[in-house]
Parts: sequence; structure tokens; C-alpha cells
Amino acid sequence: MFDLEYKGGNTVVFSTKKVSLTTDPKLSLVGLKDIKTKDEVELATESRFSVNNPEARIIIDSPGEYEVGDFTIHGVAATRHIDTPEQERLSTMYRVECGDVKVAVLGNIDGKLDDDQLEAIGVVDILIIPVGGGGYTLDATSAAALTRSIEPKAVIPVHYADATLKYEVPQDQLATFVSELGAPVEATAKYKIKSSASLPAVLTVIELTRS
Repeated sequence: MFDLEYKGGNTVVFSTKKVSLTTDPKLSLVGLKDIKTKDEVELATESRFSVNNPEARIIIDSPGEYEVGDFTIHGVAATRHIDTPEQERLSTMYRVECGDVKVAVLGNIDGKLDDDQLEAIGVVDILIIPVGGGGYTLDATSAAALTRSIEPKAVIPVHYADATLKYEVPQDQLATFVSELGAPVEATAKYKIKSSASLPAVLTVIELTRS
């Protein structure tokens, strides 16, 4: 039905036969080349993570309801990790549906979601969540706690230590999150999802090799 590939930072590419969707495609922020999004969907958890390609199929960087190709997208406002609850919510979480599979994309958010936010995200099969910490994203402990509260079948950790990337602040190792969560790990270069029935029976960490 669709494939998932990890490019570094918070960048994950969703691909079907009809359309590609890239989360936070501005990889130049971490020392890599930006994703080319011509005729593709840009899905930015913050506006500064979009490349704003005028030839993109659509640029989504705020709450709302969207239908693009095979994807149904619901954006929910969230507080950034670096902000306080009293400040304007400048981040957007997304629920991306393709067929009967539901994916949540969280971005660099505060780990304390309220009931309305959790209800808006709803029941999801796959969770994509940053885990590197350093005062910039959720750390391993808070990311693991939020993962447990959302209860996905699979979790894809992103934005963790990588010697070839240039993060604004040092990031923790992926192994720290894996240890904190205490779930089995499946490592792969590309995660191919056929249906919700093909997903793990118990919570599993999907370690995507950066491509």
C-alpha cells in the first residue's frame, strides 16, 4: 500500500504508486541536501522545516483537513518543545491515513498532550516520533511515555544522534530510546506496509536505516 523511508532529522518519505509525501523536507538544517519535492507533498511540522518548493503538489504546514492522492491528512496544533503552554502553538502534529493504516507524525513537540489533542490524533497504527532530546526534541524517557499513551502497533524513532548530521544541539543515541521503551526492534532500510493486518501484533520499534 505504501512505503516509509528515513532521510535524517525528522524527514520521512511516504510513497505510494500515485504520490510521495515528505515530512519536514528541509534537510539543509542538519547539513544535508533538501528533499526535492517537485510534484510531491511537503508536510511540515513547523513552517521553517518546509522547503516551500513552488512546484510541490501541495505544501501543508498548519492544522486542518487535507486530501492528497492516497492520503487523508488531519493537522492538529501543538506546543513546541522549546515553548511554554501559554505561548501560541507553533507546531503541527499530523494524522496521515492511507487505506486502513493510520500514522501519527509528531515533530519537536512538548510531551504533555491534552485530552483534546490525543482525541484528535486518535487511534494510530504507526507513530513517528523524535527521540534525541538535548532540550530540542522529546528525550528518550518522554518519547517512550508518549508512545505508551498513544499505543501504536509500531513506532519509528527519528531525530537521534548521527555523526554525519549537524544537529543544533547534541542528540541522544537511538539505543537509549529502545532501552527506555523496552520493545522489540525490527531494522530495515524501507518499511513496506500492505495493510493494518500486516503490522506487528505487539508494539515494535521500526529502526529505519537512513537512506
